[in-house]
Amino acid sequence: MLLGFKTQLRVNKQQRLLLAQHAGVARHAWNQGLTLCQQVIIHNKTNPEDKIKFPTAIDLHKWLVASIKSTYSWYYEVSKCPPQYALRQLSDAFKAFFQKNKGFRKFKKKGRHDSFTLDGAIHIDHRKVKVPVIGWLKTYENLPFGYQPKSVTISRQADKWFISWKIEVNPLPCGREDINETNESQNCVGVDLGINHLATLSTGEIFDGVKSYNRYEKKLARMQYLSRDQELGSNNYRKSQIKIARLHQKIANIRKDTLHKITTYLSKNHAVIGIEDLNVSGMLANGKLAKAIADMGFYEFRRQLEYKTKLYGSKLVVVDRFYPSSKTCSNCGEKKLYLSLSERIFKCEYCNFECDRDLNAARNLKQQAESGCVTVSVRPTFARQRLD
Repeated sequence: MLLGFKTQLRVNKQQRLLLAQHAGVARHAWNQGLTLCQQVIIHNKTNPEDKIKFPTAIDLHKWLVASIKSTYSWYYEVSKCPPQYALRQLSDAFKAFFQKNKGFRKFKKKGRHDSFTLDGAIHIDHRKVKVPVIGWLKTYENLPFGYQPKSVTISRQADKWFISWKIEVNPLPCGREDINETNESQNCVGVDLGINHLATLSTGEIFDGVKSYNRYEKKLARMQYLSRDQELGSNNYRKSQIKIARLHQKIANIRKDTLHKITTYLSKNHAVIGIEDLNVSGMLANGKLAKAIADMGFYEFRRQLEYKTKLYGSKLVVVDRFYPSSKTCSNCGEKKLYLSLSERIFKCEYCNFECDRDLNAARNLKQQAESGCVTVSVRPTFARQRLD
């Protein structure tokens, strides 16, 4: 099983400049390739009788070497890998676009999501990594030793640089001995996600979300307001943008830390986990609740559970999104016709059962997980954008 490993780099000024040059070349190759692809699409749309074959990754690289590299000499000051991988990723992005799995690709802007990929002679020591052209890069923590990756990806967040690659791990067997089979609360658990409480388990445990964005929202707004007074492109403007990016990164890290702790606890201590297939993109359409929903990180919660259950030998059961987990009584199975969001206590009219709304939903999800009601995850499709 392959897992991604990511750690922060300790770079000096010279290395920081080299990393920025590599990221700039990758960004330039992406934008040039995207411009060419747009021209091909527009030409084929306006001239259907004289269509041009859409370029592949190899075609884009040949065109880049013949037309772009000869014009910009700084392409030869960095490794050959960043433009190659950028065009390969662009080709994969257009394949997903034509299959209506993703939207149309956008141009990359300097300072936003800067990254590049390197391959070749890569060596890993205890606290440093050697990559082509750049050389040895130090890290803040010990690295997984004994596995040499074929490629690494270096990215920038705020003013910090990170390196990542894939490592191969051995997942635990499905029949885990550390879980007591006689304990039903550990064998199977239902997890209901919400805004008031991030996760409510069928066992009665409650995990609250940190609401990191809500905590730093006023500070972030103040910093963004003060940055408007700075002259665009000045040194003070760049400093203010770095401070804002650092705060954004801090908010994201706090949220990820909480999600990792909860999902690791669930995957290690329960053999079967039942969750609901939430339509997160549809929930974000609610303007009154969108900010609170995004601050919880429902999609990231499920994404982490998907790979951690495989890693720790447990099983994830995704219940159909149209199953009325909140309206169904977990005691007798009767379904309510209507249940408003303001009703936080579930009261059954047939068996007089009373329970917390989220706990009732979690118990229903546990029952569905025990019966094995699995649904295939539904990925959102994007309509093709018009280019005329």
